[in-house]
Amino acid sequence: MSRVNDALSSLVSALIPALSDEDDAAADQRHEDALEITKGILSNHKRSAESYDINHVSDLIKKKLWRENDAPDKAIQYSNLYSRLLTLPILTQKWAILYLLHQLADPISENGDISGSQSPQGTGQKRQHETRFEKPPSSTRFQRDEPGAAPNNASFSARLNQLSTQSAALQKKGKGNGRNGIGHQEPPVTPEVILAREEAEEASPEIDVERPTEAALLRDLPFTLQGLSSTNFKFSSSTTLQLPSTLPISIVSLLHTLAEPSLLYRGLSEFVQSREEGLIGQSLKSAIGSELRSYLGLIATLEGEIRRAITTLNEAETGISIGKAGVTLKRCVIWTRDATMGLRLMSLMAEESKNRKGGQLISFIHSFSTSYGDPFVAAFAERMLAHLTRPFYDMLSKWIYDGELLDPYHEFFVIEQNQEQNEEKNTDPRRVPATSVWEDKYKLDHENVPSIITEDFAKKVFLIGKSLNFIRFGCRDSAWVEAYSKDASKELRYGDTATLEAFIDKAYKTTMTRLIYLMDDKFKLFDHLNALKKYLLLGQGDFIALLMESLSTNLDRPAGSQYRHTLTAQLEHAIRGSNAQYDSPDVLRRLDARLLELSHGEIGWDVFTLEYRVDAPVDVVVTPWANTQYLVIFNFLWRIKRVEFALGSTWRRCMTGARGVLASVDDKLGRDWKVARCCIAEMIHFVNQLQYYILFEVIEASWDQLQAAIAKPNCTLDDLIDAHTKYLKAITHKGLLGSARSTITGTREDSFTSQLHYILKIMLAYKEAVDGLYSFSVAEFTRRQEFAAKIETRTAQGKWGLGDKDDEDLNSPLPGDRGVTKGKTRLPQRDTDSPLPPLLSTGVDDQMLPSLRKRLQELSADFRSRLVVLLGDLSVQPDVDMKFLGVVMNFNDVYRPERRRKRREGTKDRDKDRKTPVEKEGTEKGSAEESKDGSVEGSRAQRQAEKS
Repeated sequence: MSRVNDALSSLVSALIPALSDEDDAAADQRHEDALEITKGILSNHKRSAESYDINHVSDLIKKKLWRENDAPDKAIQYSNLYSRLLTLPILTQKWAILYLLHQLADPISENGDISGSQSPQGTGQKRQHETRFEKPPSSTRFQRDEPGAAPNNASFSARLNQLSTQSAALQKKGKGNGRNGIGHQEPPVTPEVILAREEAEEASPEIDVERPTEAALLRDLPFTLQGLSSTNFKFSSSTTLQLPSTLPISIVSLLHTLAEPSLLYRGLSEFVQSREEGLIGQSLKSAIGSELRSYLGLIATLEGEIRRAITTLNEAETGISIGKAGVTLKRCVIWTRDATMGLRLMSLMAEESKNRKGGQLISFIHSFSTSYGDPFVAAFAERMLAHLTRPFYDMLSKWIYDGELLDPYHEFFVIEQNQEQNEEKNTDPRRVPATSVWEDKYKLDHENVPSIITEDFAKKVFLIGKSLNFIRFGCRDSAWVEAYSKDASKELRYGDTATLEAFIDKAYKTTMTRLIYLMDDKFKLFDHLNALKKYLLLGQGDFIALLMESLSTNLDRPAGSQYRHTLTAQLEHAIRGSNAQYDSPDVLRRLDARLLELSHGEIGWDVFTLEYRVDAPVDVVVTPWANTQYLVIFNFLWRIKRVEFALGSTWRRCMTGARGVLASVDDKLGRDWKVARCCIAEMIHFVNQLQYYILFEVIEASWDQLQAAIAKPNCTLDDLIDAHTKYLKAITHKGLLGSARSTITGTREDSFTSQLHYILKIMLAYKEAVDGLYSFSVAEFTRRQEFAAKIETRTAQGKWGLGDKDDEDLNSPLPGDRGVTKGKTRLPQRDTDSPLPPLLSTGVDDQMLPSLRKRLQELSADFRSRLVVLLGDLSVQPDVDMKFLGVVMNFNDVYRPERRRKRREGTKDRDKDRKTPVEKEGTEKGSAEESKDGSVEGSRAQRQAEKS
């Protein structure tokens, strides 16, 4: 016991502050008074059984902490301390400790009375209790009866100090007042007396103030729980409930707890009766309405118990309390606790439904069952989802079994786009124009995918419905879709995840298999892809060789003199004369010869192109962008073939002439022809290696990858489209047609394309110069033959073989030669109808032959310089195949690769003087002529594809 006294003395000394103007005796007296009050409170054993209810005192402390603190930290701290207090067996007076702390925490009135213990009747004033329904804090809205925190030290010390002061004052007052003038003293006012007075005030209210009994409150409670006003409980508004003003705090605390479901039910009833747009929103209202009916069933049961208890109370002969009849307010709180929690959850769902809809609302409600550990919350959310998801699963069933989207309020995760949205949002050049039912009609809304399904599951569902819709409208096979819908339709519901996944997997396999079968068997997609490779990518070698040979004469003429019917006739001739004649008639009728847009100065080689037409639904894979890419690749390969054809014809002419005409002039032109043949051999090697690389290393390798992607067992139409797009991109990039970012300007430029086109142009110019040298050689050979015949004739006549006049004729131009004008020579116009090589007017050797030699030398040097730069650019490419192309072209290290460097402005003028003839010619025609051979062909081909 001494330990308790010492502890109480230390506690009082720590909590009661010292007064500066107080002497030691007064301070000791105040300390003793406070210590006596503390001992009296702890030793009070005269309370009723209800006073010893430790839970009641704990609830009072909780509610006080909730009222005085905005944050829940104090309440949580108190809960932890209260739990630890209950587990301590050494403390037997737990109720007394809590009651002491609660009394010390109450504020003190001006007259020294404890406001928390004073009855409202003692002051003659009535208290008005109102309960307002407000949204609980987000951190505690799903917790039940969160406790508060313990009172602070300042309020505790102030309370103890006031109690000691009050006790001392009352004792002094009693000493000064005697009864009948005699020094009779009233008994001291101890803590027991104060508590007894409080009980007396609560038990015996004043006569003029009527306090409703608990039975009367219980009689009105069922109406209040249904949101209806009654005698003792009146709703002043939808969020305010007025309580009687004469009730004690303990009863008011219980009524506050019972008022929450009343106000929640009133708000939910208004929400259910409101108008909502959206099938899932309406389903939520229906589910809430069903739960409210269950709540009303609970209220009906509670009302029956209350009526039975009141009847028992009235029929009893001796007065008994309502508690012994079986129903009290505290028991009503316990009975409605789960129902209150459900009303809280439904109120939160109703509030969030204003800002969410469709899959977002389903995900929000589903989070209650996955993110909260309370089993009641999880079970309630699952029960709500079973009703809420019915419209969602109806839309899902219609989508995966019929390919139809029944979503009038845009709540499903699949969106149907109209034409205006396609035109505004479509910025991908591969999707222009937006005519694809497959690509542009439906889109997957990732934000509206509910959390009850995964992202991969949603993609499968999206592909199933889109495929069915495409089969119905794009492939015109609605009969199969209707039969499939009748056979495979199943009822889908929430909760059976394994069965739902099995249904989706089966529908996915069936739909994808049918779609790929239609594209392959009915619409011959793979045959069309193979035809595009054979004819536009020059895979049919004999057809391309025959076509070029038959068209070479016509295409040498100006572009304005080309006629489509002539080109079409030559195309049919090439088909009949090659293995292309064995292809399907449907494939051959789609192949056609076209002319690109004409420009000034172009010849037939520049505007001729082949076209392969595809129809729906094959155009889903071979899009307009893909058609443009095929035309660009064809034009590039066609130019390479043209150069190969031209160099081959020149090489054959040189080889056949070396044993005849050229051998006769070997003493004069032998060295020139040796150099020319070496340069032509270099050019032929370059063209052959470039052609081999593009046709085999690029196109064939990419075709094998496309075939492997198509042959996958679970291949979908989206996979097929992506594989075809990747196939064309690989050909464009690795085939030296793609654009690369410049390290100098930072912009994208067609570096390899422009280099190759310029090198090919140099080759054609060199071929023309070699033809000029051959014509000069033939002219020289003819002159020598004529003079040799003349010598033989004069010798046979007994004259000198050559005279002075003949020497002058040998060193002068031929009579009638119009190729020499003012000391300059020019090549005559070639007769394209003659199969013989053109003849060059034989002028003075010191003017004609040096000009040919200079031109050949400049073109050869320009070719080598351009080729060295190209090899340097190829050597630093990250792609292995492009690096290998440079190695093959320079397998014996005859060239020294160099990288292009940024030129300064000051060197431009000096570079103009060193330009080759082809560069000078290109400068005279303007920069547009060079760009025409590069990227302009792609835009021109694209415009031609759009027109067709």
